[in-house]
Amino acid sequence: MTTILLRTLLMYVLVFALLRLMGKREIGKLSVFDLVISIMIAEIAVIIIEDTDKPILYAIAPIALLVVIQIVFAFLTIRSRKFRLWIDGTPSVLIRGGKLNRSEMRKQRYNLDDLMAQLREHEMINVEDVELAVLEANGKLSVVPKTDRNSKETGITQRNVSAPSPGKSETPPKIRYELLPLPLILDGQVQDDSLEKIGKNRFWLKTRLREQGIEQFRQVFFCSIDHKGRFYVDRKK
Repeated sequence: MTTILLRTLLMYVLVFALLRLMGKREIGKLSVFDLVISIMIAEIAVIIIEDTDKPILYAIAPIALLVVIQIVFAFLTIRSRKFRLWIDGTPSVLIRGGKLNRSEMRKQRYNLDDLMAQLREHEMINVEDVELAVLEANGKLSVVPKTDRNSKETGITQRNVSAPSPGKSETPPKIRYELLPLPLILDGQVQDDSLEKIGKNRFWLKTRLREQGIEQFRQVFFCSIDHKGRFYVDRKK
């Protein structure tokens, strides 16, 4: 019994330290990859606690390997958006303009009971009152309610949103109301697919950046545009 208790204490300290090393993230916001790593670490720890004949090293080595894999993958997801989408998946639009997206629900194996339960958590009773419901990559449902105030202030319609740029005579980009704000630059990398959605190109983006004294895309850590056409830029430090 003493051996089991000592092994339990040791594995607790080890697993706790390694999970902290893997980074801070709420349990409900773990990606599928992070969840698999966490489960495997827990299973290895339990096996080595129960089987006292096996050396502790038999647990430490595979757990350390899993932590290294997680850290390497986390670094790659930070550096590459394509890799991040491949690992974590992409958000799925389940409701747009009060209409259910049945094909996407079938694809995600997401039933109506699950949807209604999460809508009630957001104090939404009727599907027709929802402008946008997005199933995030971590399984959380993000809900944007449909209100008269939002419609009047933002000009939101089911298809497109048009917003003027202050002090500019050019025609503002028509932005589809989906998963906004749209990222235009992530860690110095231009997101051409986002530019296509608003009908703009890299020349337009560079012009907007020069207005803020930025000459190169690589000088930008994050840049986005929302459904009102508001431009946000965060420079690299």
